[in-house]
Amino acid sequence: METTLIILKPDAVQRGLMGRVISRFEDKGLQIVGMKMMTISKELAAKHYESHHGKPFYNGLVSFMTSSPVLVMAIRGMGAITVSRKMMGATFGSKAEPGTIRGDFGVSSSFNLIHGSDSPEAAERELGLFFAKGEVQEFKRAGEVWVYDMSGGKPE
Repeated sequence: METTLIILKPDAVQRGLMGRVISRFEDKGLQIVGMKMMTISKELAAKHYESHHGKPFYNGLVSFMTSSPVLVMAIRGMGAITVSRKMMGATFGSKAEPGTIRGDFGVSSSFNLIHGSDSPEAAERELGLFFAKGEVQEFKRAGEVWVYDMSGGKPE
């Protein structure tokens, strides 16, 4: 099982899309193991986006991400990073396929609704930035056997 960070960005929150996006992750069979609404500080945004520091879009990105509340989630499942990123769609809403979050709800290149970790290393780092120890939960779902085929002794 893999855990990834998902952020519903200020545009998703302001547009009232939180419930519909959360439902997509749950409908897919992914488990929400942490969630909180927050306003990201400039310092936290700088840490989160440090790999983009110095790029032309960096200042605008930090300004956007700190402009309004976001919803931060820890989502767990088999291949959660890849599955979540496919669900998100291409970075720019105008280029994202219908059926993806960005393809269904976005058209802007700047406002792209959602962030998801792009690797296990990034997920570990990002989860550590947004969740304190004990805030990401460990629990078994009663219906887990109906999400993953467990007949071979391990989830498939």
